[in-house]
Order: sequence, then structure tokens, then C-alpha cells
Amino acid sequence: MKLLYAMLCAALFACQPKSESAVAEIERLMKQQEAAWNQGDVEAFMASYWQNDSLVFIGSKGLTYGWQPVLENYKRAYPDKATMGHLVFKNELYRLLGTTHVWVAGQWKIHRESDTIGGHYTLVWQKINGQWVIISDHSS
Repeated sequence: MKLLYAMLCAALFACQPKSESAVAEIERLMKQQEAAWNQGDVEAFMASYWQNDSLVFIGSKGLTYGWQPVLENYKRAYPDKATMGHLVFKNELYRLLGTTHVWVAGQWKIHRESDTIGGHYTLVWQKINGQWVIISDHSS
């Protein structure tokens, strides 16, 4: 029984750094997204999204599939740096979904000269070919 307990503890301990490193990596990537957005670089902001036709974005106008259509929607909604404003993410909740998926919920705010807009998001991140990417974004 002691051996089984020791093996279980070792297995849980071995998994913990991976969980922490996944969250830390996602935090780092989202900081990069903020920086890219705040520099007015939508393409660099989109670098953390899965460049695949199966990417799904759920927003106020429904579902959008594919990296390119999501990029085009962002460019249409935020055509210049003034409209883009200053983006801030606040991740509030993480759920590890196995070793290759992380679900993140939080708030976004964009501060502009004339106003501040914001809402909430849920993101599903997946580790694909050694890289964490957003495969699903539900933002409101």
C-alpha cells in the first residue's frame, strides 16, 4: 500500500510542473498578444491563434471558422491603432483539460481616448506540435 501511495504521489508531483508551465506559457503568450495589440499589430496578435480552418471564434455575430476570417473580422472591427486602443487581459480561471488542453476564462478591456469597452472570454488552448495555440475563442 505504501508503494502504491508513493507511486501516486510521485505521479501527481511529476504532473504538477507541467500544469504550472502550461499556465505560465499561456500567460506569457497572452502578454505577447497584449503587446502586439497595443502596438497596432493585429497579425502579431493573431500569432497565438491556431492557423487552421477549424479555429472557431464565437462572438456577438455568431460563429466564425478559420484563422483568416477571424483576422479579417478583427481588421474590420478595429481598422486603426486609435480604434484598437490599449488592451488589457485579466485571466481569472484556468481549467487543465488533460495534458494538451487548457481552458481559460477572463476579462478583456480596451481603453481608448473616447471610451473603454470590454467583456469576457473563454479560450481553449491546445498544445499542437509543441506550441500552445488558441483553438476556440468565445468573446463577448
